[in-house]
Amino acid sequence: MNIESIIFDLGVIIIGSAVLGTLFLYARQPIIIAYIAIGLAAGPSGFGLIQTTDHIEQISHFGVILLLFLIGLNLQPEKLIGLFKETSLLTFGTSLTFGLISSGFALLIGFDLTACLIFGGAMMFSSTVIGLKLIPTTTLHHKRTGEIMTSVLLLQDALAILVILFLTGDQNEHLWITFFVLFAKLSTLCLLAFLGVRFVMTPLLLKFDVIQEYTFVATLAWCLLWAELAFVLGLSYELGAFIAGLSIGSCIAARAIAEHLKPLREFFLILFFFAVGAALNLNMDIWLILSAILFGAFLVPIKAWVFRFAFAQAGESPKLAKELAARLSQSSEFSLLIAFSALSMGVLSTDNAMVIQIATIASFIVSTYWVVLKHPTTISGDSALRRD
Repeated sequence: MNIESIIFDLGVIIIGSAVLGTLFLYARQPIIIAYIAIGLAAGPSGFGLIQTTDHIEQISHFGVILLLFLIGLNLQPEKLIGLFKETSLLTFGTSLTFGLISSGFALLIGFDLTACLIFGGAMMFSSTVIGLKLIPTTTLHHKRTGEIMTSVLLLQDALAILVILFLTGDQNEHLWITFFVLFAKLSTLCLLAFLGVRFVMTPLLLKFDVIQEYTFVATLAWCLLWAELAFVLGLSYELGAFIAGLSIGSCIAARAIAEHLKPLREFFLILFFFAVGAALNLNMDIWLILSAILFGAFLVPIKAWVFRFAFAQAGESPKLAKELAARLSQSSEFSLLIAFSALSMGVLSTDNAMVIQIATIASFIVSTYWVVLKHPTTISGDSALRRD
């Protein structure tokens, strides 16, 4: 991959996103769908302007890392622990329900038992990127809606990591040993991050806080350092970035840091949604394509109903339960990663993996439309619902 090719690819993505995004905004459609659409149109399955998307996918992952880092910046550890206690049973119960429903669908369309279990595991979770991209910043950081949603998504991410560990063979003989090792790694990472902030980052930021460039590069380095350390320990980049943000959130410069990083996050998230659309390969049985699209579309109201019931049983108000259910009703980007992991390990066929991807993207689209049309978002075409 040479520099000319990279510049051409980025030019196609940004110019295409701007043009199609303009048309979508005039038509009062969610701009996220425009990014996915340009990926499908310009990618290998479309006009083929971009023949390979591996490098785009790798670069776009940085946007998800920044997203989790910024969430951590605005959360207090004590509050987060309390939220985990409130939502852990709800998260595990709903995830199991979605897994069983999805496995049943896979069985109906002819998947073997192993593929059914993988399909169920892939479709259990909700999208961190979609959920947090569509919620207004003030709601995310200062209201119960954002706090509850964040805790559910983070617990789901931890479950998804466990699923991927088992798929790739990076696990011990007994489940409880695997869970204990994972918990020990996570605890060690948190302890070191908070000690690092207290004795390294805080003194440095206080000494050089008047130099904005230094604050920017130092905090970005802190984010990437812990993201990489988490990955080395067998966790995920996103989890490491969240811990980095959580640890540095107590610094007086945290709010300014968050504002500086938001434009950078938005750029890489455009690449993320482009990569989602470009990864689609529709050269397969039309029956499987239609089945995947229909299941992805119907999974959204099913998830919303289950979540709404679960939140109501947990004591949340009907209004809050309804909004949370809508915002968590899609599948997850981890669904795509689980499908890729299973495919690379040879336990899932190419067609089966593509069914997971198509169903996931269909749920992205349906859920995005629902949230944008009915609830406050940063990208709503209706000024009454648009919130920053």
